[in-house]
Amino acid sequence: MEQLEKLKYNLIGLTGNSLIKLLFGTIKIQVIGFEAVQKLVESKKIIFAFWHSRMLMINYLYQGWGAVIMASQSKDGELIARILIRQGHRIVRGSTSRGGARAMVNMIRILKKEGCTGGIIPDGPRGPRNKVQPGVIALGKKTGYPIIPISYSARKIKAFNSWDRFVIPYPFTKGMFIYGDPIFVPKDNTPKEEKELCVRLEKELNRITKHVDGYYGHEIL
Repeated sequence: MEQLEKLKYNLIGLTGNSLIKLLFGTIKIQVIGFEAVQKLVESKKIIFAFWHSRMLMINYLYQGWGAVIMASQSKDGELIARILIRQGHRIVRGSTSRGGARAMVNMIRILKKEGCTGGIIPDGPRGPRNKVQPGVIALGKKTGYPIIPISYSARKIKAFNSWDRFVIPYPFTKGMFIYGDPIFVPKDNTPKEEKELCVRLEKELNRITKHVDGYYGHEIL
């Protein structure tokens, strides 16, 4: 990467992180479902799973955790990676279409060695929207970490007409952050059972997302 391009992405990371902090610093956030997963979360030996459209508040609330998050090798992935690094996370680069296997191996190695938190966007980087790809289940199986679905919404939001219907809350609104039921992946799971867990995770992510959207009267199609 050339020096000017590196500088551009560094500035984007700095500016993006500052804007996210400024935005969410104005929002009153209610958290639900935490008590049921508190011990798991406090251990940090978990994998957070969240839809591509709902990453902003999640990365803000867990800034500084040093979570290992997979980001694609695309230009969009580079933008996201720079912001995540500024938020105190670590990045492995790859996706289902490019470099995913190597990124998964690196992620498994770091999580098992350091006992830190992982983050996966199971419908990223280009969809299909709200459809779980199998990588997150494989990660849970190889690490032994439980997968915790998480999502959020807010009273006043902007849902973009992008492939993922990306959601950004308005400043000075009220927001809700939700934890779903954790999913444990046994190490002796069969391929059929892993597919069933993909479906289960997908349903749970959709359930909690619809719950928080519905609380504020949103229906994002």
